[in-house]
Amino acid sequence: MKFLLIMQMNRDVWESMPEAERTEVVTGHGDFMKMITESGELISTHALADPANSNVVRSLDGVMSVKPGPYQETKNYMGGYYLVDCESTERAVELASQIPDARVDGLAVEVRPVMFSSGSDM
Repeated sequence: MKFLLIMQMNRDVWESMPEAERTEVVTGHGDFMKMITESGELISTHALADPANSNVVRSLDGVMSVKPGPYQETKNYMGGYYLVDCESTERAVELASQIPDARVDGLAVEVRPVMFSSGSDM
């Protein structure tokens, strides 16, 4: 089964952390990636730019519109994700608990099953 392990970021929480703790989180991602690569569970992973760098494309009254910035102003946002293929929801939750962000108060990792996949790395 495929799962998206979505890292929920909060800029205020991140910036309030001591530099050593932030470095530990970043370094921990390398260790986590190595583990799930070796287990064969990693499909892909991507870190996302700050929402301030995004654009929202949508239709308003039938007219396409592009608005700079995030879709919604919020403190928590999707900071990145791991797409994994593992045997069960329980295993996906176990993997999510090993992502360094999950151990930081104010950050979280959401585990969401994938309903449909397409593309070259599927």
